[in-house]
Amino acid sequence: MSLIIYTKPGCPYCRKALDYFNENNIGFTEHNAQDDALRKKEMLEFSGGDLVVPCIVENGEYIQSGWGTPLRG
Repeated sequence: MSLIIYTKPGCPYCRKALDYFNENNIGFTEHNAQDDALRKKEMLEFSGGDLVVPCIVENGEYIQSGWGTPLRG
């Protein structure tokens, strides 16, 4: 499984998502979509232009933007 999480520094919802995956021993790759223009472009392609983070992509498929119930970001 390949899990990518696009984040931005200081985002509390990103932190909660990262904590969840770490606590459950689920491996992922984190990309900073705020400071890296290439990663931001990738994220927007996956999310259909949605700027909300965290943006979660699994095996090349867009899963969701935001974290929590309801989703926030």
